[in-house]
Amino acid sequence: MFSFDTHVRVRYADTDQMQVVYHGKYVEYFEAGRTDSMRSLGIVYKDLEKAGILMPVVSLDCKFIRPAKYDDLLTVRTILEQLPTNHAILFKNEIYNADNQLLCIGYIKLYFMDKSSFSKIAIPEILLNKLTPFFENTPTL
Repeated sequence: MFSFDTHVRVRYADTDQMQVVYHGKYVEYFEAGRTDSMRSLGIVYKDLEKAGILMPVVSLDCKFIRPAKYDDLLTVRTILEQLPTNHAILFKNEIYNADNQLLCIGYIKLYFMDKSSFSKIAIPEILLNKLTPFFENTPTL
């Protein structure tokens, strides 16, 4: 399993009239987590795109448990529970407040696609090589 934590401070602009984080902002927090987790592996989205690889979001599922509020420091945990073996990668995100209370759980599926043809491709070898060590001692189901 691969897991990476990043932190996001709730900005005033992220909140709604009820002074809690607007539900659509969580998708941005998930993106920050994905981007930072990939960067921790030495992989930058921009470089993948230059290499002709796109990673569009194809599905999103989110469960809200507690509200986040203005100026909260959030921990965005990005988890890969399974090593991607084909054209899809499924990220799980958990968002916690400073009291370590779970606020939100999200699942985001992305496809690996060829930039010129928009066809699905296998996981890029560079990403597979970076992720494999995190799954080597994981029992298979």
